[in-house]
Amino acid sequence: MMRRKAPELPRPVPARHGRHGRQGRSPVVRPPLPPLENRYEKFDLTVGTAAEFLRSAWEELRDVSFEVADMPAASDDDGIPRWLVDRAAKRIVLFRIPIERLSHLHRNDDLHRRVEVEGCVFRAAAEYMNRDPWDLGSERFRDF
Repeated sequence: MMRRKAPELPRPVPARHGRHGRQGRSPVVRPPLPPLENRYEKFDLTVGTAAEFLRSAWEELRDVSFEVADMPAASDDDGIPRWLVDRAAKRIVLFRIPIERLSHLHRNDDLHRRVEVEGCVFRAAAEYMNRDPWDLGSERFRDF
């Protein structure tokens, strides 16, 4: 009676190796990485799109520079400003950290954070133009 040899189990391969037991050859053949996107980039993109909408809708805002800064300079006031309007320099500066951290969202997700940032852009532009923020929207949004 001949005994059969037990089948050999494959040896475990360290995790750093590929499926053929070799290391990756170069970063070109590796799987693509997700796009690098952080809070600052999302905030900057949201401010930029809202600013472009306002510039296209209002002639007074065509030459205004919308800028993003992290924090305002220290002030003696009681509150922390969310934006700075400088009419002489035709400049609006939105402060990212106070807008992100001090806003009270009823739902903390990407959509509500974006709406909050866009609302700050509209309120800052309305302050620059001495108007109500609701007046800045296009005529097609009047019924909402």
